[in-house]
Amino acid sequence: MDVMEAVRKRHTFRKYTSEPVQAEDLEKLLEAARLAPSGMNLQPWELVVVTRPDRRLLLMEACNNQSFVADAGAVFCGVDDPGAKWADVDLALAMEHIVLEAVELGLGSCYIGSFSERRVKELLCIPRDRHVVMLLAVGVPAGKPRPAPKKPMGKLVHWERYGGRR
Repeated sequence: MDVMEAVRKRHTFRKYTSEPVQAEDLEKLLEAARLAPSGMNLQPWELVVVTRPDRRLLLMEACNNQSFVADAGAVFCGVDDPGAKWADVDLALAMEHIVLEAVELGLGSCYIGSFSERRVKELLCIPRDRHVVMLLAVGVPAGKPRPAPKKPMGKLVHWERYGGRR
């Protein structure tokens, strides 16, 4: 699969089967994240991978009871150093690499932005000096995706200056 095919096939999934994400697939997802670009190659982020069903259930509660968090085969918790410049951007790039590799592996994913950082830190023993930026659910999709409509290019892109047209 080429990159644009993976980009086009990527959709948000909030329903997963009960199948776990296989260990070899987890390794591929983590390797994709590790290879993501970062400013000055500092990689100022870390991931906490949660695969145990009992831990995902607790994590679901910290994520405002979004049931797909417990149903996904794995949840990646993205943590960074809040003092590092561009750390949030670097982490987002690593997470998107996971998302694209998940497509290649036939897995679905969903970014999780609604959560209690305090509770997630408690559950996952994340140090106080770290920032939980986002979580990502990954699992075997249950059902077909519903593609969301995207804005036309002309509403998103400006040429040479804001408001500039081609």
